[in-house]
Amino acid sequence: MCPPVNRVPLDRPWAWLAAGWEDIKRAPGVSLSYGAIFTAISFAITAGVFFVELEYLLFPLMAGFMLVGPMLAVGLYETSRRLETGEPISLMSALFVATRSPMRLAFLGIVLMALLLIWMRAAMLLLALFLGSTEFPPLAEAIPTLLLTSQGVALLVVGTGAGAILAAAVFAISVVSVPMLMDRNVDFMTAIMTSLIAVWRNIKPMLIWAWLIAFLTAGGLVTLYLGLIITFPLVGHATWHAYRDTVGR
Repeated sequence: MCPPVNRVPLDRPWAWLAAGWEDIKRAPGVSLSYGAIFTAISFAITAGVFFVELEYLLFPLMAGFMLVGPMLAVGLYETSRRLETGEPISLMSALFVATRSPMRLAFLGIVLMALLLIWMRAAMLLLALFLGSTEFPPLAEAIPTLLLTSQGVALLVVGTGAGAILAAAVFAISVVSVPMLMDRNVDFMTAIMTSLIAVWRNIKPMLIWAWLIAFLTAGGLVTLYLGLIITFPLVGHATWHAYRDTVGR
C-alpha cells in the first residue's frame, strides 16, 4: 500500500531549492566534494570519448546524465537526511550509504541504466537516420551542422523530443522513489507508484521542478562540468526535501 501523498503549493519547488542551498551551507565540505567527484568522473568519461574518437556520443551522454542522475545523488539524500535527524555527516557516509532497501534500490538503478542504454541506442539510430553515411562532424563544427543544415535541424528537433519524452518518464518514476527506497523499507512497485501519484497530484509544481532540474543540470554541463560542483549537490539536496514534502509518513 502506498503511503499518503501530499499536495504542495505551486511555488514549493523554489522552497526545495532554498532548503537544498541551506544543506550545502551546513555541510559544504561533503556537498562540494561530492559534486567535485562526479565532475571529475564526467571529465574522465569525456576524455575517454575523445580518446576513442567517438565524439558524436558526447551530446547523447550529456543528455543521458539526467536519466541516471537520481541514482547518482543517493549520497546527497543521505546527507540531507542526517542533517535533518542530527546524525553525524561525512564524505564516507555519503559515498557508502546504508540504504533501507538496498536490493530494490539497486534494481531501480538497473532500470535507469537500461533506459540510458536505450537512449544511447536511439541516439545512434537517429544519427544514422538523419545523417546517413555522413560522419558526425568534429565537435567544433557540430553546432553549425545542427543549426544551419536541414538534416541537423531535423535531428535536433526529433532527438530533443525523444529525449524529453524519455526524461519525463524517468522523472515521473524516480522523483521520489529513489530517496524513498533509500529512506524506507518498501517494495519496488510501491516506490514507483508513489512517485507516479506524487507527480499526478502535483502536476504543476512537478513541471516547475522538472524544469528547474533540467535548467540547473544543463547549466552545470555547459560550463565544462565545473558548474556541476554546485548544481549537482543543490539539486540532490533539494530532491530530498521534495520527497519529504510530498510523501507522508
